[in-house]
Amino acid sequence: MAAADQAPKSGPLPEEEPGYPEGGPGLPHAAAGRPEPGRDGPEPPEEGPGPEGPEKRAQGRAQEPAEAPPGPAGTVLAEPGQRLLARIVDTLVVGLPVVVVVREVVPRTDVDVAAPPAVAAFLLLYEWIQLALWGRTLGKRFAGIQVVREDIGAAPEDIEASTEVDPGAEPGLRRRDRLGTARSLLRTALYALPIGVRPVPVLGLIAGLFWVGNAALMYEGGARRALHDRLAGTAVVKRGAR
Repeated sequence: MAAADQAPKSGPLPEEEPGYPEGGPGLPHAAAGRPEPGRDGPEPPEEGPGPEGPEKRAQGRAQEPAEAPPGPAGTVLAEPGQRLLARIVDTLVVGLPVVVVVREVVPRTDVDVAAPPAVAAFLLLYEWIQLALWGRTLGKRFAGIQVVREDIGAAPEDIEASTEVDPGAEPGLRRRDRLGTARSLLRTALYALPIGVRPVPVLGLIAGLFWVGNAALMYEGGARRALHDRLAGTAVVKRGAR
C-alpha cells in the first residue's frame, strides 16, 4: 500500500508553448542550433554586375571619346575644323582689304581678273613671313594651331636639337620646330598659286581639282596632312591660342 502511494501519478503531459524554438522556451537561438536573425548568421552575398557580353563591351568602347592622332614629337594633330577656321580668318584678313582696293583702282569689268592674283600675292607674303618667323598666322593663332616640321623627333639628334629654345621664335617653340624660309615659302606657294591662276580657264579648272584633292588628303591615313603639307614636309598641330 505504501509502495503504491510512492509511485508517480500519471497524468496528461503539459502542452508545449507555441512560438519557441527547439530546445525549450527561453533559450537563445544559438542554443537552439539556429542563428539569431540579423546577427550571427552568414550575410547573403551581394549581387554584383554580371559578365559583360561582347555587345555591351563594344557599346562601351563606342561611347569613349575618340582621341586625336598623335603628331610629330608627341604633339597632337590639329582637327580639320580648326584648320578650316584658321583658313577662313586668314582669307578674310587678307582678301577683304585687297578686294576693296582692287575695286577702287581697277575698272569694274576687270575686277574678276585682277582680284585673284592680287589676293594670292598678298596672301603669299602674309603667310610666308609669319610661318617662317612663328609658324602661325593670325588665323592659326585664333584657331589654336601651329605649323611645324613633319620630321621633328624622327632621329635622336633631332630630339636633342628640338630641346633648344629659340629666343627669336614663338614662346614654347623649339629651334627644330621652325619651318625656315624655304620650307615656309614652298608651303605657302603651293596654297596661294592656285588662287592666282583662277581667272585662266584651263588652269582655273586644275586649281579647282587641286582644292578637292588637297582637302581629301587630310582624311587619308589618319595623318591629317594636306597636299601642301606633304610636299613641304610640314604638319599642323594643336597649340594654345595666343
